[in-house]
Amino acid sequence: MTKTITLIFLLLLSIAVNAQQKAITGKVTDIGGLGIPGVTVQFKGTSTGTITDIDGKYSIPMNQGILRFSYIGFVAQEFPITNQTTIDVLLLEEAKALNEVVVIGYGTAKKKDISTSISVVGEKDLKDRPITSPAQALQGKAAGVQVTSPSGKPGQALSVRVRGSTSIEASNEPLYVVDGVITSDISSINSNDIASLSILKDASAAAIYGVRGANGVVIITTKTGEPNSQSLKFNTYFGVSKLRKTVDVLGTKDYRTLMDEIYKQNYNWTNYTDWSKEVFGTGYDQSYQLSASGGKDKFNYYVSGGYLGNEGIVKPARFDRYSFRMNLDNQVNSWFKIGTNINIVRSKKKDTPDNASSGRGGVIMSTLNTPPFLHTYQGEGTTGYILNDTTHFDPNPFQPSWENPIAYMSGPKQETIDDNVSGSVFGEVSILQDLKFKSRLGVELNHHQWDYYLDPFRTVYGRQQHGQGQSDKSANQYWTWENTLDYAKIIGKHNFAAMVGNSLEKNTFSDSYLYGTGFPSDLNVTKLNAANTITGNTTAYQWSGASFFGRLAYNYNSKYYLTMSLREDGCSKLNHKWGTFPAISAAWRISSEDFMKSLSFIDDLKLRAGYGTLGNSNDIPPYTKYGLIDYVRQTGSNTPGSYLSSMGNKDLRWETTTQTDVGFDLTMLNSRITFAFDAYLKTTNDLYLNVIWPSSSNLPNLMTNAGSMENKGLEFDLNTVNLTGKLKWTSNFNISFNRNKIKSFKYQDVAYYGRIYSNNQDVIILKPGLSLGSFYGYVADGVDPATGDMKYKDVNNNGIFDPNDRTIIGNAQPKFTYGFSNNLSYGDFNLDIFFQGSQGNDIYNATRIDLEGMFDSKNQSTDVLRRWTPQNTITDIPRAIGGGNTKNVQNSSRFVEDGSYLRLKSISLSYKLLGNKLKVKGIKNLSLYVTGENLLTFTKYSGFDPEVNAYGNDAVQLGVDYGTYPQARTVIVGLNVEF
Repeated sequence: MTKTITLIFLLLLSIAVNAQQKAITGKVTDIGGLGIPGVTVQFKGTSTGTITDIDGKYSIPMNQGILRFSYIGFVAQEFPITNQTTIDVLLLEEAKALNEVVVIGYGTAKKKDISTSISVVGEKDLKDRPITSPAQALQGKAAGVQVTSPSGKPGQALSVRVRGSTSIEASNEPLYVVDGVITSDISSINSNDIASLSILKDASAAAIYGVRGANGVVIITTKTGEPNSQSLKFNTYFGVSKLRKTVDVLGTKDYRTLMDEIYKQNYNWTNYTDWSKEVFGTGYDQSYQLSASGGKDKFNYYVSGGYLGNEGIVKPARFDRYSFRMNLDNQVNSWFKIGTNINIVRSKKKDTPDNASSGRGGVIMSTLNTPPFLHTYQGEGTTGYILNDTTHFDPNPFQPSWENPIAYMSGPKQETIDDNVSGSVFGEVSILQDLKFKSRLGVELNHHQWDYYLDPFRTVYGRQQHGQGQSDKSANQYWTWENTLDYAKIIGKHNFAAMVGNSLEKNTFSDSYLYGTGFPSDLNVTKLNAANTITGNTTAYQWSGASFFGRLAYNYNSKYYLTMSLREDGCSKLNHKWGTFPAISAAWRISSEDFMKSLSFIDDLKLRAGYGTLGNSNDIPPYTKYGLIDYVRQTGSNTPGSYLSSMGNKDLRWETTTQTDVGFDLTMLNSRITFAFDAYLKTTNDLYLNVIWPSSSNLPNLMTNAGSMENKGLEFDLNTVNLTGKLKWTSNFNISFNRNKIKSFKYQDVAYYGRIYSNNQDVIILKPGLSLGSFYGYVADGVDPATGDMKYKDVNNNGIFDPNDRTIIGNAQPKFTYGFSNNLSYGDFNLDIFFQGSQGNDIYNATRIDLEGMFDSKNQSTDVLRRWTPQNTITDIPRAIGGGNTKNVQNSSRFVEDGSYLRLKSISLSYKLLGNKLKVKGIKNLSLYVTGENLLTFTKYSGFDPEVNAYGNDAVQLGVDYGTYPQARTVIVGLNVEF
């Protein structure tokens, strides 16, 4: 009996001991999957607790209640405990939530204290992607910011619109400020050097930049060294690109049948050249960057050097960039800080001509239109044929001046070289504890050179001109000097901040252009001075500006906010030199009110409202207020002549944009959900418009203030933390709606743009009540079964077909644009998926005019196989007409297509080979990644790509496709090493 009692006692004791040893274990990580050491893990209301080890792991005895995870700088997490034995926790940095420091105009502020509309794109949004220009990082990442790539050509400038376009004649691109200095070109910035991009979207945020801020402001902050640390990083990637889709054209047999039908001949061609295979090849992308950063004894540094190379899918297009950056700052003593930012870049670019017909040098149109029976070179395929530098490209028997695409690609030798040096030096003095003075001197120097040589042998045009050479050289110098005085004071619950400043700036530009023909037969002699006939011209100008500005911000207990700013700008471009640009914004943190206390799931709720006035004179010629005379030397005369090149307007004023914005910011569930909403109304008055005189007057255009325009819209931005366990998942979705409308014109009722070469008609109309990018033409009404010709609706019901039957046939403005990104991480694996799209925009596919017109000898698309014939009278493709007759290809709704698309813009999978677990001496982190760009595109558009514009980043001539260099699919493999 005693033994039995003893055994039972020992058994119960063993169970109790085991129960006491039962524990909860897990790992605490940040958003990047790294373990966080030193996190306090404690049962709420008790003394039972522990901290995480160096890898972020913890173990705590099992207990009932609420387990709390907290760490300075991170949002605390709480978990009710039932029977869990493993809890992995993701802690979000407070900087990622409300305490994030955001760069604003001439300063910084915590995100929670901002009363204006600002979007931030961080370093992680640029990571592991083949980004040539920082503007690419904005696409689909910020609500209200529309970024389009008008062409897939390497080095092509992107179009960036912040809350729509506000001007017709002036620039619509935002103002770019890099490390406090205004810059004209951000393509020279290495994306690996960028720490963040802040987009000031509403007038109350951007008004501090006055006359330069009407189109929004993008503030780019580059990386700096971290105090008491040292880091050496190497980043590289290599990738290949291919054409996303093809456009099918006729083979030799079907082309021969079509030409027999048009020219009433019996042709017997048999050779077949697939020009698409000859032209569209494989592109290559590569990048290498080495950077060093750190800080010691109040001195911080960041130094980097890099090379980026992008070879296009259609030769010879390529872009090469060599870059060097150095950012230094030194806290000399307790009251004085000095620093400098220097960026040196050389870029080289070779062009592939596009956006032009096959008869005017357009490679893409020539690829589709060149007869398939032609060889690449004359005599190719014959016995003894030798390819050399004097071999002729095979001429077109129908139009000898129309070269084949290989001739357009390979005939000329051309290259653009741009050298850019930009930077600044600053000093900051702490006069008092709350009073600081900062002075910054910034410069940007650009040297541009373009050289072109077409030999006198291989191409028809080259033989006609006995060789041709061109050269363009320009230099641009810009400097700015800014001084600011900042004051900040906290008195109890009252927070005050004030800033006053002034800036001076000056820009000087010069350009020289030479054109020569009649080169010697020696192909080694390519310099322009060898030409028999040389002509040229020169251009030079300068402008300067001065500004005075200030801002006053107040908040009471981080609950009620009021910010006011005022800027006075003067510029030499205008006779009315000075303009005043005020702004005001307010915010109310509702979540701090007592009546919100019961809504514990709401972390933060803030209402915002703002109003401001902005100006715009960007890209306006500096001597517009004067009438200018150009001097030219007449042919055969040594006496120069002259003509009036521009009419002056001394009454010209700033374009002025006023904007009202209301919105709110919401954070819920311990920062797992953040949501931002904005509604805005932008009105631009005193629009710059050119008055066009009757052609008989021979007068140049006159620029005037003669119109108004409106943009209004809604923006939604949602961020969520979906999973926080071993599998972590975060998402961002943003969507923007913008409606653009021309409100009034003063001196004219309508204007036309977008001339299509093949039918010699304009397709874009500007008219009050319409938006920019409105397509204008006839309404196609099918093919007449009796004649085979296109029918067009009699819109004005006058019983005849005439130009007055033209009407609005489409609109290039999207109904909305959106972006959806997801980040998933599991262990050492990380997956980023980014979708981007546009909905409701039309594209005028002018390429089809040359591919379905059948009015001359151009090759056609396979769609013409269903053309009207006496045996096929019910169809949507008219008859082959020939003779250059374009009546069946009038600008009409026939060529308007839905340009909506959803694109898998980027997907990236990375794996950390070395880091948290596996260590190698000398290597801190090592990761490998694979990224795909433009892998999937869902669209109904029949052309190469729906993200297109033949007129580049023109805000008026939108959505036209006329042989534009297409986007490509790209796959890269990259490596990131930190030593």
